[in-house]
Amino acid sequence: MNKNLENQIKEELEEINQKNLTRKIDNLRFVTSTRAIDENGKEYLVYGTNNYLGLTHHPDVIKSAQTASVNGTGSTGSRLTTGGTFEAHELEKNISSFKATESTLLFNTGYMTNLGVIYTLCKKGDVIFSDRLNHASIIDGIKISKADVKIYKHKDTDDLERLIQEAVEENKTKNLTNNTQNNTNEENKTENENSQNFFIITDGVFSMDGDIAPLPELTEIAEKYNCCLIIDDAHATGVIGKTGKGTVEYYKDKTGTDLTPYVDLQIGTLSKALASEGGYVTGKKIYMDYLINKSRPFIFSTALSPATLASANTALNLLRENHEEYLSALRRNTRRMRELLSAGGLNVVEGETPIIPIIIGPAKLAGEFAQKLEEEGILVSAIRPPSVPDGESRLRLTIIATHTIEEIEYTADIVIRIWNELKTEK
Repeated sequence: MNKNLENQIKEELEEINQKNLTRKIDNLRFVTSTRAIDENGKEYLVYGTNNYLGLTHHPDVIKSAQTASVNGTGSTGSRLTTGGTFEAHELEKNISSFKATESTLLFNTGYMTNLGVIYTLCKKGDVIFSDRLNHASIIDGIKISKADVKIYKHKDTDDLERLIQEAVEENKTKNLTNNTQNNTNEENKTENENSQNFFIITDGVFSMDGDIAPLPELTEIAEKYNCCLIIDDAHATGVIGKTGKGTVEYYKDKTGTDLTPYVDLQIGTLSKALASEGGYVTGKKIYMDYLINKSRPFIFSTALSPATLASANTALNLLRENHEEYLSALRRNTRRMRELLSAGGLNVVEGETPIIPIIIGPAKLAGEFAQKLEEEGILVSAIRPPSVPDGESRLRLTIIATHTIEEIEYTADIVIRIWNELKTEK
């Protein structure tokens, strides 16, 4: 038994606790899309899910999972060894149709999608330009790739272009030096210069602040410098855009059409607006063919179950058929909560997405705030370091389409009251 390792872990846990950063799992059972009960039967209004359209409890979604389970509860192996399910193939075609792309490939989670795409495509000598506030899955995918990484300031396209220009000059200098030393011919020089690839990777909607990436400027820069542009639309699909298509639909180009053709790869998840589990990448077929043959998280993972895939497919169909209804409700609820909290004097980060951060500051205070709300029967996530920088701890409310206006107004009143009590205690 390794006592030394146990002592190290114990010390680290004590340090986490002293910094008020301890995390714990609360066991819940959702009885509706907005309400859950704990193991003692206490009911809570929940504002910590990413179930943006509230489709987890739609009867059609539930029925499709039950029907698919008749054909077995698990996939029993990877798609390359056991064979892919009909449900997986159908969902991939449906996502491609919805996103107006050539092809789609499913992964087991959104997190694994980013890992599987980034470290498969990005090779040694390549350069990745990553937004400073990108999701942890992007950061981890970059870390395990062998590519160089340059972090640009959040949504700062001037800083991004400056870094790209520096990388271009560095590459020219490196190739010139190598060609001189090796006395290579002009043909080899051209081959070396073309061997380096640039990647711009960003969230579409950023998960902590709910703000939206400046995609039009990013597409222009990607075109100008021949960069592969990858957008993680986990919090954008089913949330922004006229039909919920995501960041590419939220913006338009000069001709008034969406930006789909300018984005090489869109990464997404089935676990948020699509009310299920899993992740996907969508874009040109050549990328999907390469990932099928090279991406270890895809090759060596047991595939998603038929029930999981069928429920996601039904949720996507509901979004496609009823996007105006769902998105109108989501945006109405979001506006109302933002208005009430701002009027109540809370430091709400400006925005339009259903991710509503309330900046608190100290981690301890954010934790106390969330605990008092829990006692009142309201569950809200307290986001603390390392998810956010020191001094920027916050409550993160996520609004969903199936919250009622009465639930939102009731919650806002309690949040404002508790905040005023905490300020008085300070």
